[in-house]
Amino acid sequence: MAKKYQKSLIWFRRNLRLADNEALSEGINNSDNYLLLYIFDEKEWQNNPLNSRRSSDIKLNFQWEAVNNLAQNIKSKGGEILIQKGKPEEIIKRLFEEHDFDALFAPKESGTEEKQVESTIEDLFLKQKAVVNFYAQSTLFHEEDIPWPIGKLPDIFTQFRKENEKQTKVRELFETPEDFKSSIQVEVDFNFEELEINPVQFNLKSALDFKGGEDQGWERLQQYFWQNDQLKEYKHTRNGLIGESYSSKFSPWLALGCISPRSIYFEVKRYEKERKKNQSTYWLVFELIWRDYFHFVLKKFGDDLFKKGGIKKLDSKWKWDLELFNKWKNGETGVPFIDANMRELNASGFMSNRGRQIVASFLVKDLGLDWRMGAWFFEHQLIDYDVASNWGNWAYVAGVGNDPRENRYFNILSQAKKYDAKGEYIRHWIPELNQIEGFNIHKPSLLKEEEMIGEGLDIPEIYMKPIVDMRKWEY
Repeated sequence: MAKKYQKSLIWFRRNLRLADNEALSEGINNSDNYLLLYIFDEKEWQNNPLNSRRSSDIKLNFQWEAVNNLAQNIKSKGGEILIQKGKPEEIIKRLFEEHDFDALFAPKESGTEEKQVESTIEDLFLKQKAVVNFYAQSTLFHEEDIPWPIGKLPDIFTQFRKENEKQTKVRELFETPEDFKSSIQVEVDFNFEELEINPVQFNLKSALDFKGGEDQGWERLQQYFWQNDQLKEYKHTRNGLIGESYSSKFSPWLALGCISPRSIYFEVKRYEKERKKNQSTYWLVFELIWRDYFHFVLKKFGDDLFKKGGIKKLDSKWKWDLELFNKWKNGETGVPFIDANMRELNASGFMSNRGRQIVASFLVKDLGLDWRMGAWFFEHQLIDYDVASNWGNWAYVAGVGNDPRENRYFNILSQAKKYDAKGEYIRHWIPELNQIEGFNIHKPSLLKEEEMIGEGLDIPEIYMKPIVDMRKWEY
């Protein structure tokens, strides 16, 4: 029996998975034949306002692994995916001219640049009397199911969370396709070298050996939930700094859509039924709802989220100082807790949630730098970069986003005392300070001369002078 469309284009974006993929399922179920496509957007190789490439080698390596795993999984079921690099609108226009598609199936993105691309491609298809199907599938709660239209979204997260917890049901999962025998066969000749990036080796100090891909995302979930049974401790360990077990670390796979938030949600529900239901299982879902909120905030405010004054349109006094910024970026501030976190980010493409809040607060509140400098660098370096979460969180810390407390400030030594009292994280990433005992490792510049002599130290010789006066954090 003939299906609704004779020939469709199924375009993968940040949905690099076969499981719970609405655009993929709908495209296959409604098309006699279909072309599977993924495009590495050339914008990732262009410079950002900091004059560095938009995406780092480590970030693009993870993305390549995810795409490659998707291609292998499609091939194992009898299909092929066409992989390209360039401008999505130009590549899709060329493919449309070659194949004369009846329809397009693709996920809808939250970012404003991505929406512009969607609009251009939609115009192309509609002019040729073809059908366009974009699906909102990146969030836990579907945008059509939340209690408000996007324009009426609450400005406070707590209201958003409570109302959704009360009345919004998570939609059921889409089935994984059984095969891709109806996919249009393409010549698969795209390889890693065409990305023009350097391969990245695993850094042994990193929290986890992150590998991109749907299989790898599910492997991490199985390990964290079921093999090691760590979900039941999540709420109490999530602010940790060292090792693979303190948090779920699902964010890199969520960011590229290697695993869906709904899949994680239903695994949590299964865990609660089969193992244990407690504050920790609730808290992981709580974090998924936070992620949703930032996606809907971006949909509501659009470009305003990326402006200096943020969605609050505040007149700010932040400065643009590349010398100061580079010290922060390179982990050369002379403040060990900041430098250790930045060293981890640069080495692994990942940083703990606690670390992100601390280094962001330091950049904005202590250095007085334009918060967007930090957001652009995170976009460049994080393997779990998510446009909504990244910019939403930075605006939040800067006081121009959705934080009801505009003057939120992190005392760096207080944070260090709370989350790294023995200095283990500093010893892990800044070994040149290992001679300093206990909590003193967090404040080498504040050690008295007799303390340095007692430990045989010459601080100026082994570590840089802090770029801020650390005495303001003493208590």
